[in-house]
Amino acid sequence: MNKKNLLSNFYIAIEAVVANQVRSLLTALGIIFGVAAVIAMLAIGNGAQQEILEQIELVGVNNIIIEPIVEQVEQQLGDADQEDKGKFSPGLKLLDVSSIRDNVPGIQRLSPEILLETYIIKNGIRRSSKLVGVEPAYFKVANFEMSQGKGFSEQQLRVGAPVCVIGKGIQSKFFPQENPIGKQIKVGSQWLEVIGILKERYISEKAISNLGIRDYNMDVYTPIQTVLVRYINRDLVTGSGLKKSFGSGAFISFGRGRGGISIGGSSGGDDDAPPSNYHQIDRLVIQVNESEKLNPTAEVVSRMLERRHFGVVDYEITIPELLLKQQQRTQNIFNIVLAAIAAISLLVGGIGIMNIMLASVMERIKEIGLRLSIGAKKSDIVSQFLFEAVLISVTGGIVGVILGIGLAYAVANIAEFPTTISFSSIAISFGVAATVGLVFGITPAKRAASQDPIASLRHE
Repeated sequence: MNKKNLLSNFYIAIEAVVANQVRSLLTALGIIFGVAAVIAMLAIGNGAQQEILEQIELVGVNNIIIEPIVEQVEQQLGDADQEDKGKFSPGLKLLDVSSIRDNVPGIQRLSPEILLETYIIKNGIRRSSKLVGVEPAYFKVANFEMSQGKGFSEQQLRVGAPVCVIGKGIQSKFFPQENPIGKQIKVGSQWLEVIGILKERYISEKAISNLGIRDYNMDVYTPIQTVLVRYINRDLVTGSGLKKSFGSGAFISFGRGRGGISIGGSSGGDDDAPPSNYHQIDRLVIQVNESEKLNPTAEVVSRMLERRHFGVVDYEITIPELLLKQQQRTQNIFNIVLAAIAAISLLVGGIGIMNIMLASVMERIKEIGLRLSIGAKKSDIVSQFLFEAVLISVTGGIVGVILGIGLAYAVANIAEFPTTISFSSIAISFGVAATVGLVFGITPAKRAASQDPIASLRHE
């Protein structure tokens, strides 16, 4: 078959499709919705995958998180309670950090944190905020980058210098028209010098709720020794604390919680008092060298802390990356299911094309017989009907791509769910649509070409 015959058959196919627009549209509906489903579902799946990767970046790679437990555990008073009464835990403290650093192999970085609820005052504006006492390693562990200035030096950490690094939100709120570097800002009862500004980091509400991540842009970061020296050190007993406790006749625990050392008597209403936080630090992040060492390192650290805390498990160890990887595996399964459903939609669309084309053959038997009688070959009839099937499927594929992109944007804007449209999903869905039209158009084309010209002309 030469090029001229192909073009002629192609034009005949276009005329047939245009002449039967309603039938062609109904035939293409399966392909349209199948392609749209593939693109929209893959966009939703890719968006979820991207969000998981962003969450992994937020919590850091290869991290183990240790957080103290402050809440008391309700239990029945009895012999077991009398035995546990003698147990004492010093709480999570910097000495634990030093012990882990010196004795546990395979650790890349350690980042202890102290978190204080406080307020910021500047130019008559007061706003609640969080003061976070950290070491220089914190910014690398949490994947923070500086937009201006620099982080803490080891000297500033060692002496507890009154310096701080602020989030981008703090800069926008308190330094809208000036460069904060070198300026003073009052955080709580202390004046701190701003030496650095963090790059803004967007955190979705879903990440905040799922991972317990706060809005870092509104935090103030200072050396951990600065917090211990200038603000609060829960590992110390102060005279004011003693005076306050003895003056009220309350049961005091010297900054300890359950199982703490106690002095003095207890008054009747003190049983309902909230538990005190006796932990020196509020969080410890351990970054290991390799992902394979996460579980073994967590187990070793757990045994070490249990021994150092005299059998009192007043801490919680989590590995967020493993939780996120499990979530990612679940999302992958979900994506496979979505792709399978979309593939079935394309398959149904292809069956629809074959069904309508077979019916079209029966309707156009006289036309087929006439073409065969005036010299058309069977290959011409085959190519004509194949062109029709491919035209319908390709047109449906184009419309489906537009509809799928529109659905993805609608989901992102209306449902506020992240979607990511990839060129590969568009190419794959469009290619499958064209292939489906070609494959499912072969049988009707062969059926049309196999018609007897004389019987076709006599057909009523």
